Amino acid sequence: MTTSSSGTLRRFFDSDIFHSFRQNPVVMIAALVTVICVGGAIFAPWIAPHNPFNLKELDLNDAFTPPSWQAEGQPKFLLGTDDQGRDILSTIMHGARVSLLVGFCAVLFAMSVGVTLGLLSGYVGGALGSVLMRVADVQLSFPSILVALLIDGVARTALPRDLHSEIALYVVIFAIGIANWPQFARTVRGSTLVERNKEYVQAARVIGLHPILIMLRHVLPNVLGPVLVIATLSLGLAIITEATLSFLGVGVPPTQPSLGTLIRVGNDFLFSGEWWMTIFPGGALITLVLAVNLLGDWLRDALNPKLR
Repeated sequence: MTTSSSGTLRRFFDSDIFHSFRQNPVVMIAALVTVICVGGAIFAPWIAPHNPFNLKELDLNDAFTPPSWQAEGQPKFLLGTDDQGRDILSTIMHGARVSLLVGFCAVLFAMSVGVTLGLLSGYVGGALGSVLMRVADVQLSFPSILVALLIDGVARTALPRDLHSEIALYVVIFAIGIANWPQFARTVRGSTLVERNKEYVQAARVIGLHPILIMLRHVLPNVLGPVLVIATLSLGLAIITEATLSFLGVGVPPTQPSLGTLIRVGNDFLFSGEWWMTIFPGGALITLVLAVNLLGDWLRDALNPKLR
């Protein structure tokens, strides 16, 4: 490790943010849960007990096997199996992989669009800023799930069924991202309106820097704090939105089941006694979203200078 790297780590461990993190046991538990969930999803193909998508390993005789601690349970199926004999624990790990992929990509897309439009609206201002913010205001008047449903419905109508099945994952990412960009745009615009009148921005104008360079080099780094907070909180919202779409049958395709798809499938058997098929995926979804939201709340407070 180089001297600069060790110095950076030392400054991080001595920072107020890390001190706040160490002093909050709830946040430490939330971070641990998040790491476990994300790690389990990323490495699911290698650490999952079974491969739920390998048809050669599936046996319909194992269908509806209860959790291992019940009388008819089997040790190799810790959380039981579904109607096709797939291991519930393995399907949860693979389903979380899809849910997190959609959530991360949707947030990155929404952040890219929102930050770009917010910077332009705040720095350039004028008619462009007014039009962009009026569009954001109109979209904010509708729930994000309705916007995502509308975009997905338009895509299903405009595209052939085979083509839509192939790009359904990208359509969901685009729909959720477009539904959530106004929060980023309004926050960045407000911060940019403050930053553009400060001395360092005026000095950059005096020396003749191009406005795009001023926005990217000087203004953008100083407005990223609130953006990171919104991105963390939006991740949980994006995962919930994707799960809702999949539960309604308009999300990711059945060949790439997410946690929402698993909950929808298990819900069909909930009242026939196979409760584990929907309870465990639902619990995994709640745990993941709660942990992410707790981290987002802590990050919002930690980056707020008024609360230090």
